[in-house]
Amino acid sequence: MKKVLIATVKPFAAAAVNEIKKVLDNAGYEMVLLEKYEDNSQLLEAVSDVDAMIIRSDKVTKEVLDAANNLKIVVRAGAGYDNIDLDAATEKGVVAMNTPGQNSNAVAELALGMMVYMARGKFNGKAGSELKGKSLGIHAFGHVGRLVAGIAKGFGMNVLAFDPFLSSGVIEEAGVKAVDSAEELYTASQYISLHIPANERTKKSINFELLNKMPEGATLVNTARKEVVDEDGLMKMFAERTDFRYVSDIAPDNAEEIAAAYPDRHFFTPKKMGAQTAEANINAGIASADQIVNFFENGDTTYKVN
Repeated sequence: MKKVLIATVKPFAAAAVNEIKKVLDNAGYEMVLLEKYEDNSQLLEAVSDVDAMIIRSDKVTKEVLDAANNLKIVVRAGAGYDNIDLDAATEKGVVAMNTPGQNSNAVAELALGMMVYMARGKFNGKAGSELKGKSLGIHAFGHVGRLVAGIAKGFGMNVLAFDPFLSSGVIEEAGVKAVDSAEELYTASQYISLHIPANERTKKSINFELLNKMPEGATLVNTARKEVVDEDGLMKMFAERTDFRYVSDIAPDNAEEIAAAYPDRHFFTPKKMGAQTAEANINAGIASADQIVNFFENGDTTYKVN
């Protein structure tokens, strides 16, 4: 019998766990649950004899992989997978997967919600502005970016997108104007919604030079990763552009400094909120379980990332 560990410091909703168990029960697999663990030693012990594991924000390091004697597959319930040591997984012969698209609508709705919140002055009782007629640049046009575009068009925004991995034709098929570079995107957009991954090419790529190209009323919305924003450049942007606002569901390392100096021009959620809906929780959980079963039963590696 295959044994599947669900290791989640931030647990799935109970309904999601129930649905995951149904999938695994139907396949004849055993489910092991490790929630809200306080020490990494608990994870090392739990992973020692399992064939598969499902994680959320939990870190699958080389140490974890070395402790997993039988592990064949780890699935990150969500799109990002920078919390998995992919090189170590490959070295151990462990397949790493994500579940692209399952959290996308939740993230997209959050991005637009934060735009509204900032446009209306964080609902402080004073006059704000509307999103209608404003320009929105989507930096990376994947699952989330497409949904952000659709919602934004419903608000009456003018939507542009840049994605170096997609042709302009693919972007424009979605009714969105394609631009040829990040510089062009930022120059034309009062709002920017970030959806790029954090890797060696993108870390600190959102810098002062790029942000300063934005027109008056510049607002940067980050539901991606904090590492893609250059924090020194961010502080310079706050200091030199009094119209600039930054809103994110992943607080930067210098969040306290920003909060002290620019209280009205930023908003950071208390923790990463992109996937924090009941629907996203269930969708990502079920997808993770389905992918594990399909991997073992059919050799399916569709969402392999290493």
